[in-house]
Amino acid sequence: VQLQASGGGLVQAGGSLRLSCAASGGTFSSSVMGWFRQAPGKEREFVAAITWSASTQYADFVKGRFTISRDNAKNTAYLQMNSLKPEDTAVYYCAAREGRWVLTKVYNYDHWGQGTQVTVSS
Repeated sequence: VQLQASGGGLVQAGGSLRLSCAASGGTFSSSVMGWFRQAPGKEREFVAAITWSASTQYADFVKGRFTISRDNAKNTAYLQMNSLKPEDTAVYYCAAREGRWVLTKVYNYDHWGQGTQVTVSS
């Protein structure tokens, strides 16, 4: 599976962005899709994930602000980010794994996109 993330940019605190992750070359509809992020000097961390049946899981620090979704017909996953904070600044990566369950560790995911930069100014 090849993944291409897009949609990052510079936004003021309180603003919104929508990230997209286009998948090709695999069975997207049966994959769990995840979003992770990595800030400078920090480890990559789980943000959200969605199963083929649209079950979702979020990290506590984004609950109520971010929404993950997917369009299996378009082989694309999305991350809608609202009420952005400066601490959300990071490179955001989409990832995919075969299986039915949401898992939250980096090593659980087999395929990764290239990352897209999100910068939130105060």
